Amino acid sequence: MLIGEVARRSGVSARMLRHYESRGLVRPSGRTGSGYREYSAEDIRRIFHIESLRSLGLSLREIGRALDDPGFTPSALVDDLIRQTRERIAAETELLTRLRRIDAADPTGWEGVLQVVALLQALGSKSADARQRAALSSVDEAPVPVEALIEAALSESDPNVAGALRWALARSGDGGPAALLAEGLGSPVAAVRERAVQSLAEMPGGEATARLRDALAHPDAVVRGYAALALGARGTADAIPTLFDMIVAGRNDTDAADALSVLASDTATADQIATGLVERLAHDTAEAPARGRLTQALAGIPGTTATRALMELSHDEDRAVALTATYLLQLRDAR
Repeated sequence: MLIGEVARRSGVSARMLRHYESRGLVRPSGRTGSGYREYSAEDIRRIFHIESLRSLGLSLREIGRALDDPGFTPSALVDDLIRQTRERIAAETELLTRLRRIDAADPTGWEGVLQVVALLQALGSKSADARQRAALSSVDEAPVPVEALIEAALSESDPNVAGALRWALARSGDGGPAALLAEGLGSPVAAVRERAVQSLAEMPGGEATARLRDALAHPDAVVRGYAALALGARGTADAIPTLFDMIVAGRNDTDAADALSVLASDTATADQIATGLVERLAHDTAEAPARGRLTQALAGIPGTTATRALMELSHDEDRAVALTATYLLQLRDAR
C-alpha cells in the first residue's frame, strides 16, 4: 500500500508518516519499481500502535522504546504518565481557579487585574506577615473574591493571620460567605472545622446565625461549643442546652456561663436557664466537679428562681456545692 492510501485509511498525514520514518519508528517494508514507499500490513499495524501510544501522551522516543525493546515493561512508564497527568491537571485546576477569582473580582483594567493577582499571591505566601497584610488590605485595596479568603481562612494555622482573615470575611457581606464557610464544617479535618465555625462566629447577619444554629447539631463537640458561644452572644436562646453541656463537661465552662448570663436578660429566659441548671444538677449528682460548675453558673443568672435554687443548694450534701451556693447568696445580698 502506498503512502497516500495509508494516510487516507489511517488518518495519519503523509507528512507525519515521513516524520515517523525519519525518527526510525516505522520503515516501509518495500519500494515500488518507481521507488515509492510501500507499506505492508505489519507496517500499518505498527502505525496504529504508534498512534495508540501517542494518545496516552507518550513522546516519540518513549514510543520507539516501547515498540522495539523486547525487555520493556510498560508499568513503570504508565505510572510515570499517571503522575505527570495528575501534576498537569493540578496545575491547570489551580490556574483555572485563579482565573475565576480574578474574573469574580471584576477588575476594570489591567491595573486592577494585577492588584488582584498580587493579593492572591500574597495570600499563598510562605511569609505570615505577607499573608496578614494581604488579608487586611483585601478590604480596601482590591476586592479579593470571597472564595479565596475562605480557602485561606480554612487553611491558616498562624493565629494572627487567621484573625485578619476572619476580620476580612466579616466585612465581605452576609449570605454567600456564610454558606461557603458552612461547607467547611463538613471537612474530615478537625482543624478545618474549627476554623470554619470560628469564622462563622464573627460573621454578621441572619445567614451566619442560621448556619450557627445548624452547627448546634454537629457531631463535633468543638464545633457545637463555638456555635453556642457565638449564638449566646447574639441572644439566641437555642444555644442554651449546648451551653449547659459545656458546663457539665468542663469545656470552656466559664465562657459558657458568661453566655448564659448574657441570655438571661429578661425574666422568662432567666427563669428558664435557672430551672435548666437545677435540672442538670439533679441529673449529674455523680459528677461532683460538674455540680460545682453548674452551681457557679447560677451566679450570673438574675431572678427569684436562681435565688431559690442557690438557697436550696446552700444545704446540699456536697460541702463544696453548699459553700459555693452560700457564697453566691452573700454576693446577691450585697448587691
